Amino acid sequence: MAKNTEVSEAQSKFHVGDEVSFRLEKQPFKGFVDKSYTNSFLITFDSDDPEIIDKYHNKVVINNQKLKMVKAAPRVEPDPDEESDEEDLKDSKKKDNK
Repeated sequence: MAKNTEVSEAQSKFHVGDEVSFRLEKQPFKGFVDKSYTNSFLITFDSDDPEIIDKYHNKVVINNQKLKMVKAAPRVEPDPDEESDEEDLKDSKKKDNK
């Protein structure tokens, strides 16, 4: 059976590097999105509670519906002109190697 790789509407709100807030063991935390999964995100966060640190090691996977955006990371839009320049450079290097 094929994996469902489509991004849901809730999933598309968050991207790697975004600062988010969430609740963990009835305590509020803020952290950063490290990795995106189908219905959740890997979040890196800091805590002063030794029990939380011991249990989670400052990383936790949270369902995307339980996250709230604090601050979006800057987005870098690829420039179509730069991509064509890079392709031209690669083509010229291939010709030089022949």
